[in-house]
Amino acid sequence: MRTRLRHLDTTALVYIALVIVLIVAAILVATTGRNLFSLGNIRDILTGMSVLGFVAIGQTLVILGASLDLSVPYVMSLASLVAAQTMDGRDGMVIPAVLLTVAITALIGLANGLFVSVLRIHGFVATLGVGLMLKGYLDTNYQGTEGEVPWSFQLFGASGIGPVPISTIVMLALAALVAFILVRTTFGHHLFAAGGNAEVARLSGVRERLPIIGAHIGSSVCAGFAGLLLASRLGVGSPTVGSQGTYDLLSIAAVVLGGTVLMGGRGSIWGTIGGVAIFAVLDNLMSVMQFNPFLKDVIRGLVIIVAVALYARRRIVARRIRFAHAPQGPNLADGNRSAIRTAQTGNFGEKAVVTGEGSQS
Repeated sequence: MRTRLRHLDTTALVYIALVIVLIVAAILVATTGRNLFSLGNIRDILTGMSVLGFVAIGQTLVILGASLDLSVPYVMSLASLVAAQTMDGRDGMVIPAVLLTVAITALIGLANGLFVSVLRIHGFVATLGVGLMLKGYLDTNYQGTEGEVPWSFQLFGASGIGPVPISTIVMLALAALVAFILVRTTFGHHLFAAGGNAEVARLSGVRERLPIIGAHIGSSVCAGFAGLLLASRLGVGSPTVGSQGTYDLLSIAAVVLGGTVLMGGRGSIWGTIGGVAIFAVLDNLMSVMQFNPFLKDVIRGLVIIVAVALYARRRIVARRIRFAHAPQGPNLADGNRSAIRTAQTGNFGEKAVVTGEGSQS
């Protein structure tokens, strides 16, 4: 049984964990006389997935490229303000407001990407600096909520098809698009290559700067979508709506819980969505059970630590197996050629990237 679990894809393990969490949560909720799978509760869980899902999709992109994005909460707040002020309660300004928001967030992502790839500043430091600049701008120019979102746009955050919110459908559609880009396009292959082993990527002809810049643009735009959703739900723009939700840390946690490696080069969008779903179910369970709000963070932290520990153990076992069959002598040259072919095709999966100095998971 253990051998089978070790050979399961990480994304499959995430969804097995999600099923287990759902079963346990359903039993615990039943003790309160409620049904976890009632239409209202399902809608609450899916609604909880929407905002974090948007941010986590973008965060997955930058982490796959061995970077981070800590500016997302302030990008979200700025996006909500730009949208609400531009719309100003007018239906005819919805589309211009959305386009303007996307353009501004893309520029912020471009700046992050240039700092990381051209100036060689670590993503943690670069995006933290950009986030602090955005925070300073928001604190200086806004003292409270601004603008007004028309009712037609508020439907984006309030309406649904049965128990499924429209915002969740849009988030899943975005996840499908990004997953397709990662698996089927040159950009996706190069992002995996640059994140997995930048030196091998460079030797194989990959221009590693472009995928890193593109990943940061994608992360900021996804955060902008989350800001639009929050503006739709609030009806106004808020300079603190992103930071109050600690979406930077939660999105990183969801990505890691979904099996994406923080060092880059390995992971999937659907694993991230599974991680977001686990957090949404846990939050719903703790709300129904009326847990202490501070205890929620303790449970989230424990879940992340256990998940990462299990992933690390699986990789250590896999590494031992690979070392047991590692090529010796002249066969190392074949390993180098194999690594370059892997970087060119983007077919990383659970493989090791082999260099002339050994093997790395």
